[in-house]
Amino acid sequence: MPARPNLLLIMTDQHRGDSLSLAGHPAVLTPNIDALGLEGAHFQRAYATCPSCIPARRALLTGQYPATNGLGGFVGHPITTAPTLPQALHDAGYQTELVGRTMHQEPPYQRYGYDHMTHGSSYVPQDVYADWLAEQAPGSGGVRGAGLSFNGWTARPWPLADHLHPTAWIVEEGKRFLRHARDASCPLFLTLSFYAPHPPLVPPAFYLDRYLRVPLPDPYLGEWATPPAHHLVDSARVNLRGEALRAARAGYYGLINHVDDQLYWFMQEFIGLCGREGREWLVVFTSDHGEMLGDHYYFRKCEPYEGSARIPLLIRGSSGFGINTGMTSTAPVCLEDVMPTLLDAAGASIPDGLDGRSLLPLLRGERDRVRDVLPGEHAPCYSKEQAFHSLTDGRWKYIWRPFTGAEQLFDLETDPGECRDLAAAQPDATAHWRRRLIDWLHDRPEGFTDGARLIEPREYPGIISGVGCTA
Repeated sequence: MPARPNLLLIMTDQHRGDSLSLAGHPAVLTPNIDALGLEGAHFQRAYATCPSCIPARRALLTGQYPATNGLGGFVGHPITTAPTLPQALHDAGYQTELVGRTMHQEPPYQRYGYDHMTHGSSYVPQDVYADWLAEQAPGSGGVRGAGLSFNGWTARPWPLADHLHPTAWIVEEGKRFLRHARDASCPLFLTLSFYAPHPPLVPPAFYLDRYLRVPLPDPYLGEWATPPAHHLVDSARVNLRGEALRAARAGYYGLINHVDDQLYWFMQEFIGLCGREGREWLVVFTSDHGEMLGDHYYFRKCEPYEGSARIPLLIRGSSGFGINTGMTSTAPVCLEDVMPTLLDAAGASIPDGLDGRSLLPLLRGERDRVRDVLPGEHAPCYSKEQAFHSLTDGRWKYIWRPFTGAEQLFDLETDPGECRDLAAAQPDATAHWRRRLIDWLHDRPEGFTDGARLIEPREYPGIISGVGCTA
């Protein structure tokens, strides 16, 4: 029997699906991330089905939609559906390691199948990175010394030496694990998890300067969008202009570019290790959700629009996987697909009850889709009006706001920025998608539908009663 493959999951945080050179972005430079798609596959319609940190990461860990795993909003709760992705791989004989930003486990240090975790974030005051930074730069205030919000749109250069930046530390810790803690007697599942490009927007000065001096794209502003009367640093609704807009975008793209540069030598080390061990390998690059970045006067996430919900997803494997080099796909895929894909690649059994589907058949050209339509949702977070349900087939996207009754319909093929709402102009198409959403929501406990129409619920908590969060 051939040696089982080593698996690498690389995750950024709050990374828009369009913010890659490979995706046609006019400014951001990501040659090393691009290489994963150019030498593997790039999924151009990959989504977070619940686009905020906690539920998105739970979807990845469980391979289940929010309606199945029980978490439809930004709420901490232990995972009671089993097993998780790392647990399933651990049970299949894998060494399982996480380096960097946590997977938003609850409680925070519950391992859920990881043999070991080296935590490094930008906001946790006493994780491994924070303690190390305090030793390296005493009196600096650590990441908080930059004076920036962990959710805001203000930006400035990283105030300390470049090697002290959390992105650089995560990569060096990943290399240290490969060199000194790797157990070559068993296959490896490594999660390398970054906090960037999530705020604070503090890239090293070189990267901020690079994007301050080049033309940057303007936000998408829909014909339907209205600016807020005012906004604060942490606001989810913004009207960024001039210096504020340019600095926010430069800081965000700079953080992405910095991650990309740091990945070059890490990838060389990982692939070299696999060669020495005589193992095939598979790499998945993705993020938990996107960032509105001023589009339609929004900042942060939790929205159904492309900036928030669409994520990068690139997969590259060694020759033994038979992946079609340079493959692109516009089929709707999601974070839930990562678990069955990696288990399939490992030759491990895929548990019953998953909503995700293995993408290996698509990677090998055996199929062109794993589902017809992909649901999305988020319970109230910033406001009741923000809550949504959505459906997309990769071209059309339908959105319903349960507390206002508002509907939107977008043709992503002709209008990728979602600037033209077609809900009123195409009533037959809107009715078709409304019917599909009614069918999808028919048995939800919140009472979103009576089977004939969509209804405003009495309440819409982040924890969905009667399913995976109830134990």
